[in-house]
Amino acid sequence: MPLFRRKATDLLDEVTTPVTPEEEPAAHPRGYTPAKGRETPKRPSIGRRPTTAVTSLSKEERRAERRRLRAESAAEFRREGGPRDRGPERLLARNVVDSRRTVGTWFFGGALIVLLGSNQAMPPEVRLGSNILWVVLAFALIIDSILISRKIKKLVRERFPNTGQRMGSLYLYAIMRSITFRRMRAPVPRVAIGDPV
Repeated sequence: MPLFRRKATDLLDEVTTPVTPEEEPAAHPRGYTPAKGRETPKRPSIGRRPTTAVTSLSKEERRAERRRLRAESAAEFRREGGPRDRGPERLLARNVVDSRRTVGTWFFGGALIVLLGSNQAMPPEVRLGSNILWVVLAFALIIDSILISRKIKKLVRERFPNTGQRMGSLYLYAIMRSITFRRMRAPVPRVAIGDPV
């Protein structure tokens, strides 16, 4: 006789227990769900797929549409910039940088020359010259950044005395723009070199 098996009489008692009328289940349709005591909220219609039939595009048409949307957003970004480019102080900083020739635009070209010249295969004179060029470029970039920051500080205090803009972030914004090639700057420059700001 198995150790944990129930007796047959216990099973018989469970099967024959009478069901009271209160416990008797009501006759409901098969998919019925009992109420929770409150009405189920409606789903918002925002973001849902439209109920009207949408014309299906072919693979090439979808690709062309994506390409067109990407080109439009890139052109808008080049023209207007992103969220970090908003505000009159940022516009002033951009105009200060765009109205002058900066050392930063020559920095990457000089860095490429330094990289090639500092190769171990080069003669010692070339390596020494590239190291000197690197020091000169770094020093000129620091001086140019200080001059840009001082001009921005002066103009912002004159034109926007009650500004809430942090000056450190404004300086960094202008310095990063100054080391970018003029044709690659976004938003595009609105002033020519030499124009008064």
